[in-house]
Amino acid sequence: MGNRSARFYTLLSIGAAVLTILLKATAYRLTGSVGLLSDAAESVVNLVAAIVATWAVTFAAKPPDDEHAFGHFKAEYFSSGVESVLILVAAGSIAFAAWGRLFAPQPLEQVGIGLVLSLVATAINGALAFVMLRASRRLRSITLRADAHHLLTDVWTSVGVGVGIILIPITGWLILDPIIALVVAANIVLAGLRLLRETGMGLLDTALPAEERQIVADTLQPFEAEGTRFHALRTRVAGARRFVSLHVLVPGSWTVKQGHDLCEAIELAIAQSLPGTFVFTHLEPLEDPASWADQALERPLL
Repeated sequence: MGNRSARFYTLLSIGAAVLTILLKATAYRLTGSVGLLSDAAESVVNLVAAIVATWAVTFAAKPPDDEHAFGHFKAEYFSSGVESVLILVAAGSIAFAAWGRLFAPQPLEQVGIGLVLSLVATAINGALAFVMLRASRRLRSITLRADAHHLLTDVWTSVGVGVGIILIPITGWLILDPIIALVVAANIVLAGLRLLRETGMGLLDTALPAEERQIVADTLQPFEAEGTRFHALRTRVAGARRFVSLHVLVPGSWTVKQGHDLCEAIELAIAQSLPGTFVFTHLEPLEDPASWADQALERPLL
């Protein structure tokens, strides 16, 4: 699957979500467990999120046009934002259902087959989450990463519910079922809030991570050793793409071609060090005081 696009993985997620909904809904119908109901509700969120993710990665892959000269990469943040909200809504519905059962516990039925169905669905989600996490790193896709982390949340939810279902007949504590559902709801809320924060940071043009900014600094160091100077260095992330802009200061006696060749070399070096990066350079004369004055307009990121 090394050459698959992000859209392939979102379509795979849709298929897995439909299958796990059927398995978990059947498990709930057989057992009557509100814990399994909460698990099935989260899989419904997975399905809606996967559909939105498919739209987002398809739209983000569109080439730049007159109205979107920098591309459509930020469309992925809409997907992760929608998924965040859906996660929180699902958590609310789970908590509502569990709260009523907390004061009126009910015995579970056909626990064995219900648990088997739930475990099969959990295995499917776990395998898909592993595959999507690897793909998200390769494709630098926040949509795939968000979907994968949500699936992992679903896996831990299912594990918790499964443990509770096993303990209920052993202990005879019927109240364990709604308590586990409430714990699941709280865990889902935390996952939703983390994802919502990541979405907001992306929409606010957050700088590259510190380790990637250090790679940019290390890439520029050989050029500085030759007398070139840099300032007004800015970075940002938009979906799967990185953007780096900087001012390049060279001797004023250089020809236009010399300056151009240097900027080309700098842009190529950064793009090779951080694949998927768009680099913008602005050439300035080293001796001109005006060239240094504008460095105060932007706070350095390194």
